[in-house]
Amino acid sequence: MTSTTERTLAKVPEVTLGFWLIKVAATTLGETGGDAASMSLNLGYLLSTGIFAAVFLVAVIAQIKARKFHPGLYWTTIVATTTVGTTLADFADRSLGIGYAGGSSLLMGLLLASLLIWYRTMGSVSIDAVNSPKAEAFYWITIMFSQTLGTALGDWTADTAGMGYTGAALLFGGMLTLIAAAYSWTNISRTTLFWSAFILTRPLGAVVGDFLDKPLSSGGLALSRYGASLALLGFMAGCMLVFRQRAASAAH
Repeated sequence: MTSTTERTLAKVPEVTLGFWLIKVAATTLGETGGDAASMSLNLGYLLSTGIFAAVFLVAVIAQIKARKFHPGLYWTTIVATTTVGTTLADFADRSLGIGYAGGSSLLMGLLLASLLIWYRTMGSVSIDAVNSPKAEAFYWITIMFSQTLGTALGDWTADTAGMGYTGAALLFGGMLTLIAAAYSWTNISRTTLFWSAFILTRPLGAVVGDFLDKPLSSGGLALSRYGASLALLGFMAGCMLVFRQRAASAAH
């Protein structure tokens, strides 16, 4: 194994219960944080997307340049993908006027294009092949598009499909439970199951975030977006203290 591969793998966190708890909290934070900027601060979807995209770019560059796994840096980059994903999805769905179905289709196309370009450039989209700065860049871009797609899917399920925030949360939670069962009792590719779970946590976080901060008349709890975001940050920090964050010994 080359030293480059060792450095890249060392920057990937071990997948544990703590990992998934922090991931769901991070996706929920992306929803409340993105809404706080675009709605509460009244910056709008386009400007908010530009701001969060800049944060995402800086975080990704720092992550790629890092020589070892830094939990704070890794999860900062994940949160950056969820916040820019929230505002970008809302911009596509609402400002462009293409609706949730159109936005989901557009974002699915972007995600598939990212995977295709990644494959044609590197020869593989397996996480095992994320062993160079270029592959890691594709990894983070794909994550960003998957987070954005998850936001649109969450909004479509809760609003257009009429399931509401609770119903949508139960749906995505049930799908994640099925993936966990498949991981335990089937021989389905672990990489496929990991990415399926990784993507599905985003719409789950989107509907939970909306449930926390949307008005009572819309089926939410009408909590402050700022307060909810701070609480989620605190929860993530607590999980990072309770569940030791270690670099994975192998790629996911």
